[in-house]
Amino acid sequence: MHDISFSFIIPVFNRPDEVQELLESLSKQKFDASFEVVIVEDGSTLSSKNVVEAFRDQLQISYFEKENTGPGDSRNYGMENAKGNYFIVLDSDCIIPPQYLSEVTKELKQEFVHCYGGPDAAHESFTLVQKAINYVMTSLFTTGGIRGNKKALDKFQPRSFNMGISKEAFEATKGFGNIHPGEDPDLTFRIWKAGYNTRLFSAAFVYHKRRIDWSKFYKQVNKFGMVRPILNKWHPGTSKLTYWFPTFFTLGLLVSISLYTIGFSWPIWCYNGYFLLIFFDSLFKNRSLAIALLSIFATLIQFVGYGWGFLKSTFLLNFNNKEAEELLPKLFFKKH
Repeated sequence: MHDISFSFIIPVFNRPDEVQELLESLSKQKFDASFEVVIVEDGSTLSSKNVVEAFRDQLQISYFEKENTGPGDSRNYGMENAKGNYFIVLDSDCIIPPQYLSEVTKELKQEFVHCYGGPDAAHESFTLVQKAINYVMTSLFTTGGIRGNKKALDKFQPRSFNMGISKEAFEATKGFGNIHPGEDPDLTFRIWKAGYNTRLFSAAFVYHKRRIDWSKFYKQVNKFGMVRPILNKWHPGTSKLTYWFPTFFTLGLLVSISLYTIGFSWPIWCYNGYFLLIFFDSLFKNRSLAIALLSIFATLIQFVGYGWGFLKSTFLLNFNNKEAEELLPKLFFKKH
């Protein structure tokens, strides 16, 4: 194995309470070697500086403040200033289990890789809504398992809430772009193009809080849908028919409801069968009737939000000569 020194890279925007929880969890790592924590304050008006200072006796911390340029650019800034040679990128709304670094080290010893991703899990302290959203964002039946399932239907694409990248791969790709969301798969595709592999470390999971309610969840998945056609255009070899599934699902549901009103019922029963599958799978995984019911609603929001965003973005990009930054400026951060 390479001689590795780890640096955690964490961009923060107005979230001192989250930083408190995250640093507490990092201070409890069961790991023999030292590691660095790099906090990048991305133009916050609510500073985390006092929180960071309270952990200086427990952790090796580097703290930086900069103008607001978005999470991707802030991660790049953190990696440029980090002392380690292997960077672990986290979102500030994560809690890290004590064995995390030990699991990462075990995987890298078995088969070194320049970029990995880990799954996210729901902590017992999360709300019912957070747990339902976590289910639909990670289930094989809703996302194909692309966010950390061993049975993923596609080549694994790490996500920046829990992602490791070597200094070598970072320097070769120049890191994250200014699109958001979508900066994670964009970087993954450029990592592949540069000749590096990515791999899932299934035991290196984090508890991802997803500071979210139903309205925020819709906006999030809607943006995911709008981003995908842009990535397809930038990286044409990665385009897949399955990305259309949420759009077809949503349109099919509307047609099925219309047909049901005139007495043609079998299409809607196909949808009912799918929702029953979601219900029982969530019930089995979460052991909660309430979460299982909420998972059905979360699935609807996910497919409708993503499907509509994907359709809208596809039409804008294919029937207009303007660049994506002009057509969909809310999906891009401008670097200062």
